[in-house]
Amino acid sequence: MERTLILVKVDGVQRRLVGEILGRFEAKGLKLVGLKFRQFPREVIEEHYGEHRDKPFFPDVVGFMTSGPVCALALEGPEAISVCRKLIGQTQSREADPGTIRGDLGISRQFNLVHGSDSAESAERELALWFSGEELVDYSLCDEAWLGD
Repeated sequence: MERTLILVKVDGVQRRLVGEILGRFEAKGLKLVGLKFRQFPREVIEEHYGEHRDKPFFPDVVGFMTSGPVCALALEGPEAISVCRKLIGQTQSREADPGTIRGDLGISRQFNLVHGSDSAESAERELALWFSGEELVDYSLCDEAWLGD
């Protein structure tokens, strides 16, 4: 099983879309194994977006992501990273396909509701940043035998 990180960004929280967004992932068969809801410190946000540190938009991203609470989700399932990326849609909400989270609910490039890990390496790094090992729960769902790959 593969795990991935999803962040429901400040705009998703402010627009009361956390349940809608989580529901789309769960409806696709992904399992929630970790959840945090809080206003995260600047250091966590800066480390998460560290690859963009030298880009002109970095201060705006950090300012936005520290302006309110964020919902961090750890999801698990077969090919979880690629499944989540498809459900999320293109970065630019106006270019995202209908049926995707950003295509249906996103407003702009900055206010695009969610972040999803883009590779196994990113997922491993990001999950370790946002969750400690004991905060990720191993458990079985009652329908796994019926819905398995």
